[in-house]
Amino acid sequence: MDRRTLLAVTGWLATTVAATLVGLAAVDLAGAGIIGTAGGVRTERDVARALAVPDPGAGGATSVSPVATPTGTRSGAATPTGAQRGFVTDGGSVLAECGPGGVRVVASSPAPGYLTKDADRGPDDHVEVRFVGGGREYEVRLRCRGGVPTRDPED
Repeated sequence: MDRRTLLAVTGWLATTVAATLVGLAAVDLAGAGIIGTAGGVRTERDVARALAVPDPGAGGATSVSPVATPTGTRSGAATPTGAQRGFVTDGGSVLAECGPGGVRVVASSPAPGYLTKDADRGPDDHVEVRFVGGGREYEVRLRCRGGVPTRDPED
């Protein structure tokens, strides 16, 4: 290989490395604004810790204390009259609230490695969300008792 070819290959490699480093630095400086979610990504442990208040007789799930919903009116949106409560299983988490039509699933999120197989979101007498993954299945059945979402004893 002659000197001219060697210099061309070396220059090309140096330019490629420099361009790659500049690209990585730009992504690092931009941070989560272009590649992540606002507030960062929460792990299953973070979610469980945030929702971890024991529910007597929950049978393997934890729940958070009821939270009163705001009483103001929103244009075009129904105002719920009950309380919200979260439930966590190894398969995922469910946030539910009670209202005039019964219990309703506000949000549900499967744990890493799980999928939401079936979800009856309500409002109804009872709702259920089923998470499956890794050969296991978790079902969260909820109903309203005293205006507060609780685990259904048939769960």
